[in-house]
Amino acid sequence: MSDSQNLRQAALNYHEFPRPGKLEIRATKPMANGRDLARAYSPGVAEACTEIQADAANAARYTSRGNLVAVVSNGSAVLGLGNIGALASKPVMEGKAVLFKNFAGIDCFDIEVNESDPEKLADIVCALEPTFGAINLEDIKAPDCFVVEKLCRERMNIPVFHDDQHGTAIVVGAAAKNALHVAGKSFEDIKIVSTGGGAAGIACLNMLVKLGVKRENIWLCDIHGLVYEGREEDMNPQKAAFAQASDKRTLDEVMDGADLFLGLSGPNVLQPDMVAKMAKRPIIFALANPTPEIMPEAARKVAPDAIIATGRSDFPNQVNNVLCFPFIFRGALDVGATEINDEMQIACVDGIAELARATTSAEAAAAYKGEQLNFGADYLIPKPFDPRLVAVVSSAVAKAAMESGVATRPIEDITAYKQKLNQTVFKSALLMRPVFEAARAAARRIVFAEGEDERVLRAAQAILEETTETPILIGRPEVIERRCEKLGLDVRPGRDFQLVNPENDPRYYDYWNSYHKVMQRRGVTPDLAKAIMRTNTTAIGAIMVHRGEADSLLCGTFGEYRWHLNYVQQVLGGGTYSPHGALSMMILEDGPLFIADTHVHVEPTPEQIAETVIGAARHVRRFGLAPKIALCSQSQFGNISCDTGSRLRAAIEILDDKRRDFVYEGEMNIDTALDPELRERIFPNSRLEGAANVLIFAHADAASGVRNILKMRAGGLEVGPILMGMGNRAHIVSPSITARGLLNMAAIAGTPVAHYG
Repeated sequence: MSDSQNLRQAALNYHEFPRPGKLEIRATKPMANGRDLARAYSPGVAEACTEIQADAANAARYTSRGNLVAVVSNGSAVLGLGNIGALASKPVMEGKAVLFKNFAGIDCFDIEVNESDPEKLADIVCALEPTFGAINLEDIKAPDCFVVEKLCRERMNIPVFHDDQHGTAIVVGAAAKNALHVAGKSFEDIKIVSTGGGAAGIACLNMLVKLGVKRENIWLCDIHGLVYEGREEDMNPQKAAFAQASDKRTLDEVMDGADLFLGLSGPNVLQPDMVAKMAKRPIIFALANPTPEIMPEAARKVAPDAIIATGRSDFPNQVNNVLCFPFIFRGALDVGATEINDEMQIACVDGIAELARATTSAEAAAAYKGEQLNFGADYLIPKPFDPRLVAVVSSAVAKAAMESGVATRPIEDITAYKQKLNQTVFKSALLMRPVFEAARAAARRIVFAEGEDERVLRAAQAILEETTETPILIGRPEVIERRCEKLGLDVRPGRDFQLVNPENDPRYYDYWNSYHKVMQRRGVTPDLAKAIMRTNTTAIGAIMVHRGEADSLLCGTFGEYRWHLNYVQQVLGGGTYSPHGALSMMILEDGPLFIADTHVHVEPTPEQIAETVIGAARHVRRFGLAPKIALCSQSQFGNISCDTGSRLRAAIEILDDKRRDFVYEGEMNIDTALDPELRERIFPNSRLEGAANVLIFAHADAASGVRNILKMRAGGLEVGPILMGMGNRAHIVSPSITARGLLNMAAIAGTPVAHYG
């Protein structure tokens, strides 16, 4: 089977299995008993109906309308497939709905309509207004799409947006803005030659005019050649707006001196000899799919300095509408916009363009492993999986809607709104907020043992941008410098953060002497101390904290946890400091769940379990939560005589010796800990109310197993592990940690011990 056949079958399997299609409907409210039924339907539903009847704005409060979009198509111009009809277009529209949900959290119904008459189609769309908060018109052929959109916009009081036109135009506008920035040119001065007089092509030209291009500098060609004044063949008012008073008739004739070629037409329309006629540093947007107007390698043979974008994902600078439509609708819906106007579209252009010029996010880099994501000729616009798009673009759109007067539900605090949007993509953002706020009140120095790791470098950039902490990196200067440049990071060693070079650092003598003094009665000779301070970055970081040159150590991005713990204990343990356990916060769909001890004690004693419980309660409060702790075993309130049960019961006795300011209970099964009704039947006198939010285990295998299952099968996001009992002087992460996870851990490490409670 050929590659194309494999791809075809894989695509068909994707759509068919495990159930047909790409969408389903899920209830957002419980329906478990008669009480729920009475509230969801008769008689309770009447209360919501009367509130909406009294004030239509209440629909956004009591129904899903404020977060519901319709993708409407008649299938007359689908992708590269043409007029395939409404039914055959359904997979595309379902796909569009999935993108709305996944990228911006917007619920969406795809509606395929058997109607070719544009005025009748507009009538149908307008009749849908009570159901939806906005309408996305999709894959309707030109010029019908102009008619449908115009009529719907005139008659409807919600946003109507033909994405094939304006979505493409916005992304082209952002790419053009950055391409001109790279080329050192301006919108006001450039000459544009465009092929394709369809909906997308016309919309792109209109957008470029709004951005500053002079209409007289735009030369539009279609299948019949140049659009010129007086031409009658295949004309419409939209094309006529760009007609030139010229005796030139062909694309080849108008290419002389063109700064920007914009292609939204068909394959191989632009020939290399035409590219040779363009201005220096030409910009070529060959957006036909799947075969561009000219292949990038062919263009570069005659113009090596060309800046090129295509519509394909296998070349740099893919012009993809997904950079726009989820986020412009997100902003419009959230302020109750009555339309998506020019100001909102330009705000979207600016937001996308500015994001590309910013440092690349770690999440985007992970999604596009191996690609260069540094702003420049090959990176003009962000990647679709850049999680910052929703906050940056949607907030810019919402702000523009408010400033232009089309918002019916203005947002008072745009900064808080932006933070809320970030919480939809960074699941840890809400829970980490108290920790970050506490960390901002301090100025702690965090030393990273594995300073050459890409995740650490990205975390260092984020720390400098988002906190008051000072990162210190252990690593070779030339390696870190080279990787920062390759990754497109703004930070540099020596300028933005302190560096410790294990191969050649002026403090080397002091460090090995300090380590030797700590370890001389534990078998470490001067020569061994010297060798460790040259090769063991965890030990180096621990010595820095020991000497007061750093406040906290982060290590563990590679290697085994207890190997790192050994050096942390050697140098920083003793006195009041000893590891009590490792606590992981697992952020799940229905809230956080803390797990301990996952790493430190394999089979903890009752005393160690009690210490773990006390430490967990202290740390849970750091996240603004009240700890409700369950000690978990296969034994349940003494019903089985087993080792874990007996140790947990002994730990309960130790905890009961003193009055505690937190709730704990055990020993019990995990389901009993999480299900209050089950617990009430089994042990009605439990002091634990509601579901536990902390699970403590008497064996590391159990704790680690639950943690990994939640992470791998339940979509849990881990914050941690947090090393308890070391006074916040060291934390050992796991090799699977992300750059965002390191930033979270740096915030935890950056909170002074006084904030622990």
